[in-house]
Amino acid sequence: MLQSALATGLRQTMQRLVKPVLSPLVPIPVQRTLTRQAYRSSIPPRGCRFENTRLGGVPTVKASYGKPGKRAVLYFHGGAYIIGSPQTHQGLTGHLAKASGAVVYTPDYRLAPENPYPAALDDAVATYRALLDQGYQPEHIAIAGDSAGGGLTLALAMRLRDEQLPQPTSLTLFSPWTDLTHSELAAPASEPVIPQAWIDKAASLYRGNEPLTSPYISPIYGDLSGLPPMLIQVGSEEILLNDSERLAAKARRQGAQVQLEVYNSLWHVFQVHAGQLARATDAVQTAGEHIRRCMAL
Repeated sequence: MLQSALATGLRQTMQRLVKPVLSPLVPIPVQRTLTRQAYRSSIPPRGCRFENTRLGGVPTVKASYGKPGKRAVLYFHGGAYIIGSPQTHQGLTGHLAKASGAVVYTPDYRLAPENPYPAALDDAVATYRALLDQGYQPEHIAIAGDSAGGGLTLALAMRLRDEQLPQPTSLTLFSPWTDLTHSELAAPASEPVIPQAWIDKAASLYRGNEPLTSPYISPIYGDLSGLPPMLIQVGSEEILLNDSERLAAKARRQGAQVQLEVYNSLWHVFQVHAGQLARATDAVQTAGEHIRRCMAL
């Protein structure tokens, strides 16, 4: 009963306070400021440690819990490539550090419109290379991300494959944004978080001079063969539901190992409520187990 009431309250908070900010009519600097305040309610687990560092020249926040050893998760935050930061996602990355038993590195990759594609992807490659340079073995590295960060996770894995660099052990994708054309968005009865007009504008700001169907921008249009095992988690109450379902189907057709989990009555990147909402906590725990299993821990 308490969890049901909490879910209702969180859904209403997203609908009434967060969704109105995510509008093309709201200046992006204001969006960044207000969403940073909204994410203050996403709290990392007690005992989680955060440290500012750099990877490949990119400012990065390092989250650790317990004694993780030489194992790393490279995590890319969401925000439609125009908002968000490692700080906004400390609650989620802190819980993922605890669940995975690994150090979680969250790069502060460059955002549009100041830095359109390929800036974010170039930063992602630089941070991954930096982990290798620091002595992390590919078999002890995982990549994860939410929303735009989920799309960036896929784009990075594809580029690593295309450039014949060592692949990570796994990909973990929370509500990934994989089709920036928005040609096949879902139509849920309720969408508490994302207005389509906002992601339409964000896509146009991020694309630079490239078509939205470019595989490194919209990975659903790319070759998904040869990628590491994927875990995809998505809520039933989000317009990006089809992005996850189409991605899972295509990846399976092309020989990838995929686990798709659809969480009924939950919304876009509900995992930010880990530590409060039991289903979100369980989802992050499942993600941590996926990462551990693929690292053979």
